[in-house]
Amino acid sequence: MVFEKIFGGGMNEIGEDEYIELDAAGGETGGKVMIKTDKIEDFIDADRIQKMLRENSIVLVKVKNLREKDISELKRAIDKLRKTCIAMNGDIAAIDEDWIIVTPGFAHISRA
Repeated sequence: MVFEKIFGGGMNEIGEDEYIELDAAGGETGGKVMIKTDKIEDFIDADRIQKMLRENSIVLVKVKNLREKDISELKRAIDKLRKTCIAMNGDIAAIDEDWIIVTPGFAHISRA
């Protein structure tokens, strides 16, 4: 079995009655969630990310280039994305100083 080669021994085969069936209620993509990556290099790139968000995709956004180029443009772009998240009941958070994550209304970012 492939899992035994990757994780070592101890992986038992799963029987037919040992699974959990999940219901993807309300999912437009057949129960799958699209997670995309993109980057903001200019303020206008926020429009592209807004479109992805409206298509119910979770977007990881690299902001490093715009942060190094023009911090005020980055603040404007993030504010634009934040307003879209509020309107959609979505969420936005910084992962570190180079990346942010933007989610539509069905996803919530846990802040620990």
